Amino acid sequence: MKKIGILSDTHGFLHPETERIFQSCDEIWHAGDFGSIEVVKELQSFKLLRGVYGNIDGAWIREEFKELETFSCEDVTVLMKHIGGYPGKYEKSMKAAILHHSPKLVICGHSHILKVVYDKHFNHLHINPGAAGRYGFHTTITMIRIAIDGSQIKDLEVVEFTK
Repeated sequence: MKKIGILSDTHGFLHPETERIFQSCDEIWHAGDFGSIEVVKELQSFKLLRGVYGNIDGAWIREEFKELETFSCEDVTVLMKHIGGYPGKYEKSMKAAILHHSPKLVICGHSHILKVVYDKHFNHLHINPGAAGRYGFHTTITMIRIAIDGSQIKDLEVVEFTK
């Protein structure tokens, strides 16, 4: 079993509680718009970090991370992209990747809107962790913790802070 911390849209800011929130996690997954090299380095300093670059991320981050990432965690195929859309309204390349990889878990960022939806059409869980930074229209900073045990995605927790 692996415990995963998921966040997105930090825009150069890490909440002071981030390390404590993800202390029990084995990995951190960032769905883009890191916003700074410092955010990347700080996350890497305390956990294994997987991520994708977002539309505001500069050259260094784009060299370190891909636009679209697919990988396995336990027995779950994961597909992650910053601007990917959501069930019923996937961005074109994201829909193609979903059809090609048949993931069990899809993670997107960009909207700053926390959303967890099961996509019945493509048979996967779709997660947008909302925004963990302080820039944008959102009023609440959000992060997610999940557990992946074999092929099961379970124990989903939303962590919220006032912006």
